[in-house]
Amino acid sequence: MARYARISEIEYELPDRVLDNEMLAREFPEWDVDKIFQKTGINERRIVADDETASDLAFRACEKLFAHSTTSRDDIDCLIYCTQSPDYMLPATACILQHRLGLPQHCAAFDFNQGCSGFIYGLGLAKGFIESGQCRNVLLITADTYSRYINPKDKSVRTLFGDGAAATLIQASDQAQPSLERFRYGSDGAGASNLIVPMGGARRPLVAGQVPDEYGDDSGNVRSDANLYMNGSAIFEFSMTQVPKLFASLFDEHFTVEHSDLFAFHQANQFMLDALRRRLKLPAEKFITEFRHCGNTVSSSIPVALKEALNKGQIQRGHAITAVGFGVGYSWGGCVIRW
Repeated sequence: MARYARISEIEYELPDRVLDNEMLAREFPEWDVDKIFQKTGINERRIVADDETASDLAFRACEKLFAHSTTSRDDIDCLIYCTQSPDYMLPATACILQHRLGLPQHCAAFDFNQGCSGFIYGLGLAKGFIESGQCRNVLLITADTYSRYINPKDKSVRTLFGDGAAATLIQASDQAQPSLERFRYGSDGAGASNLIVPMGGARRPLVAGQVPDEYGDDSGNVRSDANLYMNGSAIFEFSMTQVPKLFASLFDEHFTVEHSDLFAFHQANQFMLDALRRRLKLPAEKFITEFRHCGNTVSSSIPVALKEALNKGQIQRGHAITAVGFGVGYSWGGCVIRW
């Protein structure tokens, strides 16, 4: 009997600490509250506490999911953890989460580092595990805490990114619908330096006690090579070039843009999403935007948006949702989620 992969549950978790536009405006007097919102479309971001990690958010998102799901923890046979904020260089944080969540020891567990397109890649991995007969219940977790990498004096990224985690349960079904379909992927490492934390890995390790020098840019932002750097104009150019190509590849004579009930793109910021929506000529009422309350949560931005749309009744059974992730790497991916 054929197996098909489908999403059955989504939950997400945000930290308690709030960084709102009023707080940022006090720190950056040249940017008032309205200017920050006009540039980003974001009212507030959630930031982890000093003793809180991405896996703590991931754990709480999973606990929410199990509290509402009819699926037992004992039924989970694969845990996939997408993060760019691991607890340790080794071991894999997925293994730590397997134990902490009380999942069975026959559960596979692994990390992968993907960022903004990570949810799409994770869905593709889950689909492969399920439809090849290796697993029946896959727990996909996305969690990032970019605030750990951001210099507080760098408003170019501090105004955009928020911390968060999401847990998505993908299950096997003998029915062709709902389903996960039409996966497309791409990458271009030539753009790696345009969204990067230059120091801290094996290529440029941080020596114990080392405090890298800070430097400023022409816009007055301050950072060191141990902080997150984003070349905003290059990221925008990449997105406006590759996302339309990716988007077009998801459609053909059997499934057209008009057949898609909703569009869920990586929730980068308002300026980026508005530009893409206009370029692709997509109706605003079909375009999910859910980041005002949390900012750009990187790998969790699409599942957070999907959960919010579900809560509002925007997603209905039978809907086809075109999902598109893009960003750090450069990396991009898209698929169609039939609900």
